[in-house]
Amino acid sequence: MRITRQYLVVDAADLGAESSFWAGLLGGTVEAGDDWHSVVVDGEQRMAFQLAPDHVPPQWPDGAPQQMHLDLFVDDIRAAHDEAEALGATLLQASADLDARGGYQVYADPAGHPFCLCWG
Repeated sequence: MRITRQYLVVDAADLGAESSFWAGLLGGTVEAGDDWHSVVVDGEQRMAFQLAPDHVPPQWPDGAPQQMHLDLFVDDIRAAHDEAEALGATLLQASADLDARGGYQVYADPAGHPFCLCWG
């Protein structure tokens, strides 16, 4: 099997909020259709968002099953945290030590999907 393209597809009730958030976080742009948005970074489609009007956000960590999860490694966790929150992320679990050699913080995107900002 030869895979010619791969990207993560995320269900969301508000495609504009979800795709804009991820485009901002990944430094890309949004290609928008009626029921499908794509995030393009450096000329490549990286993520897609499918309209799911009845989408219910997962509850983290002890609720409905997780529907997707991304780990994004960053150089500066404090700057990445500020940018993610400015774009609409919600901090779910803070690290006890932002100065540790490695670690992560857990966030939710605007549709409630969890993701981690990691370093180290």
